[in-house]
Amino acid sequence: MLNKTGWPSDLDEAVVRHARVLPLEIVQAKGAGHAGTASSLTPALYVLFQGFLRHDPAAPEWAGRDRFVLSCGHASLALYLQLWLCGYGLELDDLRRARTIDSRTPGHPERGHTPGVETTTGPLGQGVANAVGIAMEGARLERLLGTDLYSPRVWCFASDGDMEEGISHEASSLAGTLGLQKLIVVWDDNGISIEGETSIAFGEDVEARYRAYGWHTLEIADGEDPAALRDAFTRAHELSLHGPVLVRLRTRIGHPMPTVGGTAGAHSGAPGADEVRATKELLGLDPERELYMPQHLLAHARAVADRGAHAHAEWRVREERWRSEDPDAAALLDRMRQRDVSEALAALDELRDQAQPAATRAAGAAVLERIAPLLPELWGGSADLAESNGTRISTVDSFLPMDAVSEQWPGGHGGQLVHFGIREHAMGAILNGIALGGVSRPFGATFFVFSDYMRPAVRLAALMSLPVVYVWSHDSIAVGEDGPTHQPLEHLWSYRAIPGLAVVRPADWVETVDAWRRVLADPSGPTALVLSRQKLPVVAQDIRPEEGATRGAYILRDPDGAVDAIVIATGSEVAVALGAAELLDDEGIGIRVVSAPCLEWFEQQDADYRAHVLPAHVRCRVSVEAGTDTGWHRYIGLDGRAVAVHGYGTSGAGDILLERAGITVDAVCAALRDSLREAGGAEGAQTRMVVSADSKGAGLS
Repeated sequence: MLNKTGWPSDLDEAVVRHARVLPLEIVQAKGAGHAGTASSLTPALYVLFQGFLRHDPAAPEWAGRDRFVLSCGHASLALYLQLWLCGYGLELDDLRRARTIDSRTPGHPERGHTPGVETTTGPLGQGVANAVGIAMEGARLERLLGTDLYSPRVWCFASDGDMEEGISHEASSLAGTLGLQKLIVVWDDNGISIEGETSIAFGEDVEARYRAYGWHTLEIADGEDPAALRDAFTRAHELSLHGPVLVRLRTRIGHPMPTVGGTAGAHSGAPGADEVRATKELLGLDPERELYMPQHLLAHARAVADRGAHAHAEWRVREERWRSEDPDAAALLDRMRQRDVSEALAALDELRDQAQPAATRAAGAAVLERIAPLLPELWGGSADLAESNGTRISTVDSFLPMDAVSEQWPGGHGGQLVHFGIREHAMGAILNGIALGGVSRPFGATFFVFSDYMRPAVRLAALMSLPVVYVWSHDSIAVGEDGPTHQPLEHLWSYRAIPGLAVVRPADWVETVDAWRRVLADPSGPTALVLSRQKLPVVAQDIRPEEGATRGAYILRDPDGAVDAIVIATGSEVAVALGAAELLDDEGIGIRVVSAPCLEWFEQQDADYRAHVLPAHVRCRVSVEAGTDTGWHRYIGLDGRAVAVHGYGTSGAGDILLERAGITVDAVCAALRDSLREAGGAEGAQTRMVVSADSKGAGLS
């Protein structure tokens, strides 16, 4: 039975009336923030959280819950409001402190910071792609485990801005192609953005576009109509079992503000005290009472916790039955959750012993071929470059729509190898969505130069500490004939600049295997494996796994006598550094060669180890890397020299391009001699030590 306005009860209607003015009051008090969307979405979100979303506020991490993604993260108050109403542990004071330092309610939702927030959103479009990834993991787990217990329905609320961003197009196209189930995107079509009406820049038929992608589409003509909201959500719930669903939700931004509502002024900023007062009067609320919700109304809203607890208990019964009926699948899930990769690490030991001259992309391909069948949680693919990236795994099925299954690409919904298509940005954000569940270890591959297309998603993976693996091949100007458009130059240091991202550029087969060893054993954040196109010699065969690439930087070669200078190299240039060291032996100059595949891992080592590898008293240092020298002076100091690439390449053979760029043994030798002269000359090796031999620290002051 509904009341005269379509709500299940007068209490529900009253909750919404009181709740929707809170964002207006909060933003008015602060003078900044996004209140309009939070206010106008309150009816729809209340209907969703109270009646459709399967969740348990007392157990925000319940594995059987549905997932809610607020892609328009600037409207964070809309989500915080529902989390408060449902009883996720937020208090009214938390809402009042939104966007303030150390509050539980930051300006955009942050994963791991606020209970009930599934993913960090704010850069528009990312949440849509995250939602696609979450739904893909659900499909994968359902196939892998033989149960739908861990296959959630995913609800994503998106704005006009999300629909405009290219990443949402990419991700939605892939979701439609896959016929991805249990995915519902609700588009808040309010026709307003910061600059005014969206019609000045956004005019296509979005529903037609989504139908062309292969989505079901529905429309809610009035976001204030609770009966229409329930009917559409019910239909979306049903349709989502047959493919992804777009729900067009027409709202008036900032409703029910009488003057500011429906204008760009409702998007952000204080609505004005008079407007807030007028809105309260329009809703029949006391204009003198601020941040007020009657306790009986809050208690009514929080009754959803009882329904959530009941659903959770029923789910646990089903889970226990499944565990008893399929103990092997249950054991697999437990192993994946515990991050037990011991069997794969043993396989890597065997693979390490098979070291051979090879491009590191080929070594990476050998790793995936060996460990993917052992680790079904390790899954992903490439942006249409699987053969070149070394990520086409011949022994596993593909994640495909059933009408695309073929002899070349066997598989179906939930396969292990994903064909992302030429959609690097969406791939990056989908990987984040896959990783959010804490079970999967996703990977995605492309050419290193095209990693720029996915940078915002990579940054968010680092921000959320998600264990995503990026396989970025064709790592330098040695790519060769494709010319400067395909030859990465500044990319290594630009990605090293992202806090929380480990950038690994292995020197050979052994370092590649060892890098994967650390990646598998340490799921604390994202890792980029930057791999060569060209064949490289084996240089680290005699290095123990725990003393090599896994430590980030290590001593690969020491002279018989004193260390006069240090060469620090990465990737393909390690062999060049070794060649230079051998030549300078004949001149009586003692050269230490340090292979530094991952500076981030090296910085995590203790001070004693770092000082052992790069003792501060050896001030004659040269770095050699086929990229820019942007950050190397942190390690080589004022007396050091950087052998680097100082301009774009051209189309031609990779070895010739490296020689033209000065990435040669002779260039490294010349740089070492120059550094030695700067520090006082080779003959003055004893007198040029201006820092004591027991000084600590890898860097130079």
